[in-house]
Parts: sequence; structure tokens; C-alpha cells
Amino acid sequence: MVPFRVLVVDDSAFMRKIFSDFIERDALFQVVGTAENGQEAIRKVKELNPDAVTLDVEMPEMNGLDALKFIMELGPPVIMLSGLNEEGMRETILALEAGAFDFIRKPSITNALGIEQVGEELMKQLHAAMQAKQRRALWEEEERARQAARHPSSSSRASRPLGKLPDKKPNVKEQPPVDHTRTKAAEVHARQELPPVSKAKQRLREVLPGTDPLQRKPDTPDKRRKPESAKPSAAGAETRPAADVSPSSSAALSDLVAVGCSTGGPRALKAFLEGIPSGFPAPIVIVQHMPPKFTKSLAQRLNSFSRLEVLEAADGMALEPGKAYIAPGGSHIRVKRTEKNGYVIATSMDEPRNGHRPSVDTLFESLLPLTELTRHAVLMTGMGSDGARMMKKLYDSGVRSTFAESEETCVVYGMPRSAVELGCVNDVLPLQELAPKVVQAVNNRK
Repeated sequence: MVPFRVLVVDDSAFMRKIFSDFIERDALFQVVGTAENGQEAIRKVKELNPDAVTLDVEMPEMNGLDALKFIMELGPPVIMLSGLNEEGMRETILALEAGAFDFIRKPSITNALGIEQVGEELMKQLHAAMQAKQRRALWEEEERARQAARHPSSSSRASRPLGKLPDKKPNVKEQPPVDHTRTKAAEVHARQELPPVSKAKQRLREVLPGTDPLQRKPDTPDKRRKPESAKPSAAGAETRPAADVSPSSSAALSDLVAVGCSTGGPRALKAFLEGIPSGFPAPIVIVQHMPPKFTKSLAQRLNSFSRLEVLEAADGMALEPGKAYIAPGGSHIRVKRTEKNGYVIATSMDEPRNGHRPSVDTLFESLLPLTELTRHAVLMTGMGSDGARMMKKLYDSGVRSTFAESEETCVVYGMPRSAVELGCVNDVLPLQELAPKVVQAVNNRK
């Protein structure tokens, strides 16, 4: 059994040694090379053709973000290694938006326990990246077979690479019909009875059983203009005038959208929020699995693209239409109704749920008693099953506006798949179709 080949990139010789040792402990992986800056990393990716790359964010000569743009074109999934300073966090968000698989925080060299925890997280991410690569290869092969059966003359067309979205909305006539239950696919996945594949893909199955360069788009004509006071400061943070929050505006809400995502989420959230128009008559509450501090950078970045105001949620914050609230990293988030302020955010430091804090299940569960609202639940790309169980409870209680991102565009088809297999998803859609469908569902209520 040939192990997966990993390239380790970091300007610190100590960190290269630490990460290489962790990787070499696992018989399924082998470190085939190291690099100390982005330029060397690009050269070695071309020479060594690794299955995965760990890439430091901050390096001399060429940083991780600039190198990522070239490495993504060469194919291997990339896991970013981020520092905890403000610049490192900002660059990490940009890297995730540009297509990095995920990131881990670099450990303190004086904290042995922290180093061990980071090593465990690194291996979890590497296994997940290879599993995602496996599923993508199988999906693309099955898709080619479906297309060949439907359009024999088009059987030679290549499928899109992992995570790449189409430049325009696909021709619906050329797409296979969506199987909303995915019952057969779920049974096949559970038994691991997958169709024959090439030798490379077969190796992926044997060793892991079971389980675009960044460029900001110009403003569109109807894009909400940010006030001058909202422009980024020299430090990169945005300053806004105090919001005129009226308790009645929150109490009068009729709809609420709740979104959950994990691996691949920052890029998916950008696409989703860009599809929501200004004047959207409902608040959007989002759980993205992410550690403390990073969610503030994520909210600021998404706010620069979205027509909505996007902000990191805080305890007691009143919900308003036309705003998106991202759960603060390291804290659970719930929606509650109060007599004084209407619908508000409540944060807590309760124990992690499904291994996560914030947890999508915790957010979705808080919507169960809010029967006076029309609730819309969305699950997008992510590992595991967080959010699926409580989406099922919402569905069983009568909530029918439930959405999941399809395998076609998911970086990791885990959380959405779990909900689909529970039979609680009304619409399974590729990422580019999710926002229009959610907008339609909310506007139909008006």
C-alpha cells in the first residue's frame, strides 16, 4: 500500500520538523519534501506531485496566500497553517476564500500539549482531505457515466475539479435529476459498495474506507454602497455608525434563515451571501465551524462583498432584516425571543456539541419553539453530521423550508449528506442555486 505524499511548507525549521514528525507517525502518509517559502513550495509541487500540501500563511519571499494561487492550479488540496496575529488571521480567511481545503492554528513552541493537539488536528484534516478527494473522484466518474448514457457524444467532456463552481448557471436540461432522498446512494455509501474505479481511486478507497485566484468582483449596479465611515481603516478593521436598532423591528420579524457549514464554508458563504439582494426581509444567522478570533475576520471579509450587513454576533444583539450574523468562534449561538428586544442572539460556553462550539445543532434546536416564525434551514459543505439531527427535528415539527448543498459543489459532502439521508431536506441544490431558492422561499411568504 503506497502512502499519500505530503509536502510541508514553513519558514521555521522547527515547525517543519514538528509537522513532518506528526505526519510520518501515520502509516498512510509520507513526507516527500519540505520548503521554506512560497517560491520553493511551487517548484517542489511541480517536481514531487504531492497528494496534499501543508502551507504556512506568513513566509518571506512569497507568502502562503500568493503561493496558494499557483498551487491550487496544480491540483493538491492545501491545508493552511495560521498564526494567531491579526494579519495571519486575515490572510487565512483570504486563503480559504481562494480555495484552501481548511486551516489549523500553529502551536506555541513552549506548549507541548498545544503542539500535540495541533498535530492531531493536522492529521484529522489530512485524512478529511483525502476522503474528500476520494468522494470527488467517485462522483466525477459516476457523473461522466450518467452524462455518457444521456448524451453519448458528450462522454469525453471532463468534469470540473474539486470545489470549482461553474462560471455561469448550468443548463438545467443537461443536469441529472436531483434525487432528494438519495436513499440508494446512502445505502451504497454505508455498505461501501462503490463502482469500479481506476487504480489511483481504488488506492484511495483501500487506505481510507468509509467514512481560482482570489479576485474581488466589481460592484454590480444594485450593490448596496457602504457609507464612507464603513470603509476599512488602515488596520483593516471596519468602523460603522451605531445601528439604529428598534425593538419593534426585531419583534415584527416573520421569517428567519439559519445556515450551518464547516470545511469549505468561507468560500461557500461568500457565494451564498453574494446571491442575497439588499432589502432582504429576514435576518440570516450563520454557524461556521471556526475557532475564536477568526470569525471576526471572516465577518469583515464577507461584509465587503455582501449587499447585507455581515457582522460577528454578540450576546443580546437584536436580529434585524437585511443583516447576517456569524456565530463567534468558540461560542454556541441561539436565537431567543424577549419581551423587551424581540428576537435576539444568545451566546454560551456550553460544552462542545458534535465536537464543535459553535454547533449548528445548537442553533437549529433553538428555532424549535419559535413557531410564530417561518424558519428556513440551510446546510452547506462540511465534515461530519452537525446540524442534520436538529434539521430533522425541525422538519418533523412542520418546517418544510429546508435546503442542502449538493455533492456537486461541496468541498466535503458530510453535513448535507447526513441531512439528506435522514429525509429532512426539501431542496438539494448546487451552491450557486441555494441563495436564489432561499430568497424565493422568503419572498413567497410576503
